[in-house]
Order: sequence, then structure tokens, then C-alpha cells
Amino acid sequence: MVTGVADGDTLYANVDGHSIRIRLAQIDAPEKAQAFGRRSEQSLRELVGKKQVELTWKSLDRYGRPIAQVAVDGLDVNAEQVRRGFAWVFRRHSRDTALIAVEVRAKAAGLGLWADPHPIAPWEWRAGPRE
Repeated sequence: MVTGVADGDTLYANVDGHSIRIRLAQIDAPEKAQAFGRRSEQSLRELVGKKQVELTWKSLDRYGRPIAQVAVDGLDVNAEQVRRGFAWVFRRHSRDTALIAVEVRAKAAGLGLWADPHPIAPWEWRAGPRE
């Protein structure tokens, strides 16, 4: 059961009676302070908020937190965030051609963050200087 959403690619779920922070595999969403960050978070909340989800564990991040593929009612939530234009395919961690094709379609349609003429990928935004 999802108990909270931290941002567009991170949720909290009750697993065996413990609240666990889970990062969505293969995607990277805008940071909260970044353009479309809050909208990305809202999108994920719409998809999974207070719902039963199916988690497929992929790995652990560098902080030891689980990274998972998330599904709700058969919908691939990770891919849906990309389809809606609220996350990038995290190329450093994914070469999934089907997921990349979803991103290409969202970009071509100008959905979500792709409405911005010069969107900045979150990994670039995190690495760069901020005001």
C-alpha cells in the first residue's frame, strides 16, 4: 500500500508493516525545485496515492534504498510517468528501447516537461549551479 509520494520518481509504501522509501527504476523525474517538479509529483500521486501497488525489486541505490518497477492495476507506473511527460528515461540506468520510444513520443507531442522549449534533465540540473 502506498503511504506517500516524495516526488515524481519516489514513493513510500507499507511493506510488511514498515514504511519503505522506493525509487522508481529506469526513470528520473524533475526535482521539486525544478520546472515541472511539482507537476511530476502530482502525477505520481494520482497514479499510486493510497493504492495497492505491485513492486518488482530491481536493485538498491547507492544509499541502500530499493529501486523497483511499480505497477497499479496492471499499469506500468514508471512508463506512465514517462508517457505523461513527467520523467525522463534515466539513460545511465536504462537502455530499454520500448521505454525510450515512449519518451520520444511524449517529447514529439510536447507533453508535460516537453512543453518547455529547453527542458533540463534532472541529472544535469543536480550537477549544475543553482540560484
